[in-house]
Amino acid sequence: MNQNQAPTKANLIKAKSLLGFSAKGFDLLDKKRNVLIREMMGLLDRAASIQKEIKDIYEEAYEALRFANVTLGVNAVEEIAISIPNSEDYQVLLTSVMGVEIPEVRYKKDPFQVSYGFFRTNAALDTAVRKFRQVRFLTYELAEVETKVYKLAMEIRKTQKRANALEKIQIPKYQALVKKIEETLEEKEREDFFRLKRVKSKSNKD
Repeated sequence: MNQNQAPTKANLIKAKSLLGFSAKGFDLLDKKRNVLIREMMGLLDRAASIQKEIKDIYEEAYEALRFANVTLGVNAVEEIAISIPNSEDYQVLLTSVMGVEIPEVRYKKDPFQVSYGFFRTNAALDTAVRKFRQVRFLTYELAEVETKVYKLAMEIRKTQKRANALEKIQIPKYQALVKKIEETLEEKEREDFFRLKRVKSKSNKD
């Protein structure tokens, strides 16, 4: 609906309807944006916590690995590491938050069991393997959280642009149109009133 619409009551009703629809749309987008921001801020805190936990465990794991390398020999540790099977114990599913598809990493965390013989190893190597295993599961969580943050940030950006378009362009446009039509109709009503009054006054004189 453009600004050159004829100033009729029908067009006034239409303009008010579009104004109300735009205002309601802005309110919904604003609520969606706030929900997404709260969700993202919570995830950012979680990501920071996981990153710190990974850093701490990595330090413990590498310290244990260094000791294992010294006591068992680097070649022996490498052979044992190669013998440990690769893990594919996770799957990625999609869930929805306010219409945004975000990943959810699901994995099975079985009790820790070594896959190599004890006669060639020591406690330091077992500690390193266990710590790196913990890092693996934390990495699953961190990948999930960081991907969620990225997707939510992109959706917040899109929602912000749409809300701004309504707030800065559409709503003011319809407000101006409603005001223009109302003022024109009011002016026409005053003119009609005075015209009728003059006709009535002239009729009374006759």
